[in-house]
Amino acid sequence: GSPYDTGLDLTKLWAIADYFYGVRKKYAEFESPVNNQIKTDILVSQIPGGMLSNLVAQLRQQKAEDKLDAVLAEMPHVRKDLGYPPLVTPTSQMVGAQAALNVMTGKRYSVVAMETRNYVMGLYGEAPGSVSEEMREKVLGKKSPITCRPADLLKPGLEAARKEAGDLARSEEDVLTYALFPEIAKEFFQARDKGRVAEPVAAAVH
Repeated sequence: GSPYDTGLDLTKLWAIADYFYGVRKKYAEFESPVNNQIKTDILVSQIPGGMLSNLVAQLRQQKAEDKLDAVLAEMPHVRKDLGYPPLVTPTSQMVGAQAALNVMTGKRYSVVAMETRNYVMGLYGEAPGSVSEEMREKVLGKKSPITCRPADLLKPGLEAARKEAGDLARSEEDVLTYALFPEIAKEFFQARDKGRVAEPVAAAVH
């Protein structure tokens, strides 16, 4: 073998692959044939794998899975108009959702998602490139995007979270959890108080 040989027994890997192929069949309803294809045109849309699977699922819910190719073709236009945001969460989902809206409505930017509006307003920070004039006009009208640090527009929330959580919060960690996920945290804390949540077990010290 070469210096790059992993030393793995490939015959054992085949057996493992065969096993999980059988497992995969159980979840066929959650898959799409699109996700199993290798298509070089993905280099144009530059859509990441995880984003593709989410997009397919969303289009399927709208009974518009046949629009996938049109949405993928629309994505480079949307990304350019937005100043080339990186295709990572959350901006990747924003680009995909806006491209889908453009295709579904049949007119570019006749409907603009709230996330797209916030991005153009500067609430996600400064765009890497220049946002197109068409996009600015559709979203902002005569308004101007913010020029300050987006977080500077937020009111301090820690003390408010501490007050809202009240006796449900047993620690600073609980307060922070409530500040980030108020509804989920409240349900969790209430379940914990009723003994329906197992307390964490301290790791054994060796």
